[in-house]
Amino acid sequence: MVLARRLPARLLGCAALCMVVSTCAGNIAAQSQPPRSPDSHRVATNAKLAKRKDVARFRKRVEGALSAPGPDKGLWGVLVTDAATGEVLYALHADNYFSPASDAKLFTTALALATLGPEYRIRTTISTFGTLDETGLLRGDLVLNGAGDANFSNRKFPYEKKVEREGPPEKVLAELADAVAARGLKEIAGGVIADDSLFQPERFPSGWTIDDTLWPYGAAVSAIAVNDNTFTLEIRPGEREGDAAAFTVEPSVDFYTIENLIRTGGRGSKEKLAVAREPGSRLIRVSGAIPAGAQPRRLSIAIEEPAEYAAMLLARLLEARGIRIDGAARARHAGEPALVGADRPPETILAEYTSLPLAEDIRLVNKNSQDLHAELLLLLAAHEKAGATTREEAVKFAADFFKTAGIAGDDVILHDGSGLSRRDLVTPRAVVQMLNYASAQPWGELYRSSLPVAGEDGTLSERMKNSAAAGHVFAKTGTLEHVNSLSGYATTLRGVHLIFSILGNNNDLNAQAADTVLDAIAIAMVEELGPAQQPKRGKLRK
Repeated sequence: MVLARRLPARLLGCAALCMVVSTCAGNIAAQSQPPRSPDSHRVATNAKLAKRKDVARFRKRVEGALSAPGPDKGLWGVLVTDAATGEVLYALHADNYFSPASDAKLFTTALALATLGPEYRIRTTISTFGTLDETGLLRGDLVLNGAGDANFSNRKFPYEKKVEREGPPEKVLAELADAVAARGLKEIAGGVIADDSLFQPERFPSGWTIDDTLWPYGAAVSAIAVNDNTFTLEIRPGEREGDAAAFTVEPSVDFYTIENLIRTGGRGSKEKLAVAREPGSRLIRVSGAIPAGAQPRRLSIAIEEPAEYAAMLLARLLEARGIRIDGAARARHAGEPALVGADRPPETILAEYTSLPLAEDIRLVNKNSQDLHAELLLLLAAHEKAGATTREEAVKFAADFFKTAGIAGDDVILHDGSGLSRRDLVTPRAVVQMLNYASAQPWGELYRSSLPVAGEDGTLSERMKNSAAAGHVFAKTGTLEHVNSLSGYATTLRGVHLIFSILGNNNDLNAQAADTVLDAIAIAMVEELGPAQQPKRGKLRK
C-alpha cells in the first residue's frame, strides 16, 4: 500500500494521530577529484544562450509550464547542465533553498557508496554469553544483535521493476531461529533480548511529523529492522451488512492490541477506513466500513518500538520450534548496563546472517524511495567510518563528506537521510553538483542505474510513458505536502547527456498535477536540448 506524503506538518509530540485511508565525511577523501562544477567550468553566458534555438525553445516550454494556473502560485527551482561540459543550459532560482523531499536520498546513497563501497555487507548474529550444555539447556540470555541490516524481510533481490516478496515477512528471522534450533537448543534459562545498542535510541529524526509515524515511510529507525519495522493488518468484510469485519495480523505477534470497530457495509457501498494510535501506545483503533463481498484490504502499519517487537517475534519463532523460554522477551538499548571487560565471559555465536551487497539495497532505496533504509545507510556510514552512534554525529559526518564532493557547505542542510524531515534544505545547484560528483566515481554507473527510469520502473514506472522521455530520464522523485521534486540524469533525442534538478515548493497542487509539471519539464529537456542535426553534405559536382 502506498500513501501520498501530503500530510499536515504537525510536530512530533502532538495529540492523537488519526489517518483516513480511502480507496481512491569526517576525514573522508573523495574517491577521485571532484568534477568541475557548473559554477566554474564553462558557464554559458546570456549572449551565447540567446543564440541557441534549442535553449530558447526549452526556456519557453518551462516558462509555460510554471506560469500556468496552479504552478504559478508555487516556488520552483530548476538547473539543467550539459553533463559533458558542465555548461549551464537553464537556471531558475538555482541557488535558493528548497525542501528536497526524497531527492535527499541522492546525497545519502552517494555517501554510502563512497564511504562503504558497493560490496559492503552487514553481519547480524544471535549469540549468548551463557553456556549451552549437552542437554540443550542454555544458562543465560539469547541475544539478537542488531547491526543495521534493513533487509530482514522476505524481499526478493535483485530488485527488478518493482518490489517482490516471497515467504512470510519474518523470513530471515525465522531462518536464524532454525539455525539456533539446529544447535540443539531446547530451553533458555534466561530471556530473549533484541539488542539495538549500535546506535543511540533516536527513533524519529528531527523534522518528522506525528502523522508520519503510523505509516511505513515513517517507521521508527533502529539497528534492528524486521520487515521494515512494519506489520500488516488484513481486513476482511463479514458475510452480511452490519457484521463486524474480521482481521488478521502478520507477522502474528501479540505486541499491539487491535480494537476493531469496522463494520460490513452494503455491497457496492463506499469503503472508508480509519486507523488511530496515540504516540507510545500499544492500542490501535481501526474503524469505518468495508463493503460486503469486497476483497481483503491490507494496511501496513509502522512499529514504534522495533527492538521490543523483534524480541517478542523471535521468542514466538523459537517457541514454535519447541524451545522453552523461562525469561521475558525484551530490548536492550544503548546506555543500558551490559557485561564489559573482565566481567564479560566469552561470547558464543549460535546463528548468523550476512546481507547482500550494499549495491542491492542502494537500488531498492532509490527505485522505491525506501525511507527507513536511507536512514540506516546514513547511520551505518557514519558509524563505520567515524564511530558515530548518534544522528547528530551522523549528520555532521555527512556534511563533511558533501564538502569533499565539491558542494558548498551552506548549500545542503540535511537532518535525516531520507528527506522526510521538513527541516531539510538544499539548492538545485547542490543537487546537480552531487549528481555530477557521483557520475565521475568508479560506482557512478551503478548509482545512475539505481534511479527510477521514466516509464519503466520504480516510482517513475507510470510516469512519462509513451513520451520522448521514456527510457531517457533516470531520476529520483520526491513528494511531501507542498513539495515535489525530480532530479537526475537525462539523454536528449539529439544524444546530449544532461544533469538536472527540478524542485517545487509552496504549491498546493495534488500529486498528479504536480507530477505533470515536473514531467513536462523533463520531456521538454529530452525533446528540445542539443544542437540541431546538420544535414550531410553531398559531393561537389565538377
